[in-house]
Amino acid sequence: MTDVGQELLNVPFPEMVVKLASAIAEGQLKLDLVSCEIAKIMGDSKKAKVELPDVLSDDNGVIETSLIGAGFQPTFYQFTDTIIEVKMAISTTSSHEASISTSASASGWGVCSASMNASYTSKYSYEASGSSLLRTRITPVPPSTFLQKLLEIKAQMVQLEFQAKIKEAEAKIAENTAKPAATTEKTGS
Repeated sequence: MTDVGQELLNVPFPEMVVKLASAIAEGQLKLDLVSCEIAKIMGDSKKAKVELPDVLSDDNGVIETSLIGAGFQPTFYQFTDTIIEVKMAISTTSSHEASISTSASASGWGVCSASMNASYTSKYSYEASGSSLLRTRITPVPPSTFLQKLLEIKAQMVQLEFQAKIKEAEAKIAENTAKPAATTEKTGS
């Protein structure tokens, strides 16, 4: 008969934990690589073009930039909680039966006969069932400090371009405002 305690010890729990940890590490690497690739795409104004209204133009034009230039950032994910749950149920039963029956008979001739019938039955049953559950949670997290700085620099570069356009527009407005005043002064004198 198998020892139930030994069956519980035979569950490869340390191996399961190592395999789970390795799978999480590989999964995390793949998540990070995908997020970095998405960051590259989001920073490319050809692949992830965003058209913002150009409020400074007279013809209702648009300003083209990338998603990062428009202030968006890629989302990164991280495994935060992982649970391994193993449930096992083991039961064993055994029973033994033995029976002996005898009979004897005697005849008038002085002959005696005897018969003996013996039987032995052994019943044994073993049942094991188990289930396992693996649950993990992936949570969005901000980019690393280094990547965050790069994203901010990219956004600042785009903002400087916009500010230069704003200054150009302001200079045009000031120039156009000054011309009518200058013409009024010439005609009024």
